Amino acid sequence: MNAAPITYASAGVDVEAGDKAVELMKAAVKATHNPSVLGGVGGFAGLYDASRLLQYRKPLLATSTDGVGTKVAIAQAMDIHDTIGFDLVGMVVDDIVVVGAEPLFMTDYIACGKVVPERIADIVRGIAAACEVAGTALVGGETAEHPGLLGDHEYDVAGAATGVVEADRLLGPDRVRHGDVVIGMASSGIHSNGYSLVRRVINHAGWQLERQVSELGRTLGEELLEPTRVYAADCLDLARYDAAGVHGFSHVTGGGLAANLARVLPKGLQATVDRSTWELPPVFKLIAELGNVPQPDLERTLNLGVGMVAIVDAESADAALERLAARGVPAWVMGTVGGVETPSGADSDFVQGAKGVDGGAVRLVGTYA
Repeated sequence: MNAAPITYASAGVDVEAGDKAVELMKAAVKATHNPSVLGGVGGFAGLYDASRLLQYRKPLLATSTDGVGTKVAIAQAMDIHDTIGFDLVGMVVDDIVVVGAEPLFMTDYIACGKVVPERIADIVRGIAAACEVAGTALVGGETAEHPGLLGDHEYDVAGAATGVVEADRLLGPDRVRHGDVVIGMASSGIHSNGYSLVRRVINHAGWQLERQVSELGRTLGEELLEPTRVYAADCLDLARYDAAGVHGFSHVTGGGLAANLARVLPKGLQATVDRSTWELPPVFKLIAELGNVPQPDLERTLNLGVGMVAIVDAESADAALERLAARGVPAWVMGTVGGVETPSGADSDFVQGAKGVDGGAVRLVGTYA
């Protein structure tokens, strides 16, 4: 029996499509390169000249890896793929700057059911554009075609970055002091966490992504696909500005504001955050109302308008706010650091320690403006 030959292409993997995708993304990736990046696109490994580390007295390397979560389902449903890269980069590099480290370089990984060169190139262009905003070189990546595991229009993205900080400039709980001020930096929207809840609420309500929503001033899909604000360059600028008196940062991602803030506080101290210092953006009010979502669940899942937090010396708060305003980052004083007031019973407004970190505590008080 003369059976038809089985080839890699007939198994669902198109090598030529992958090559075309690389050609389409080359210019965007190269735009993120600085003199420290060696070689071009397409090598087995990305090369970064580490000579600059010789300028450090005691350089500490920082690394982080993350993905975008189920927000990719919104991008796929809308067939818009050039913004999801901001979500990926933000989730990775903004974890690195929490310790005061400069994110030097990043790599990405895209798994898909079928390589559509234009779609892959759009994703990478978004990643590259966000890397430019963060001041981070995109030195390599991988696109893997997984036919039979993912559908033709399905994909997922992940990334990893490496940064460096001088040991005596390292930020963290040991720098935070009683009397410090907590500054909130506005998010651009939902960012990249909590989309399983958001999608469940929308599906339950029967709303379509094309629906025009007056409270949002655009379609539901456009709002949900709003890219994550990338804070890396702004936080580094603030940390290097001695007058700002920065003691720590907290990136508000999965777990919400209180849990992530508690991770960067030392045991024995508590941040009291006043909800009345900011107004919930319309998209969060909408999700709460559509799904009748309890406030404690909202606060444990979504950023509710706060994407990054800075903890600064009280006397430096005004200087820090002015610095952020000059860079176009909306920010405000949202609380203070003091002694822990342990609740006598269950209290959803109180969080102590989170994500395996036996750290400080956070209490949310008041009602949203």
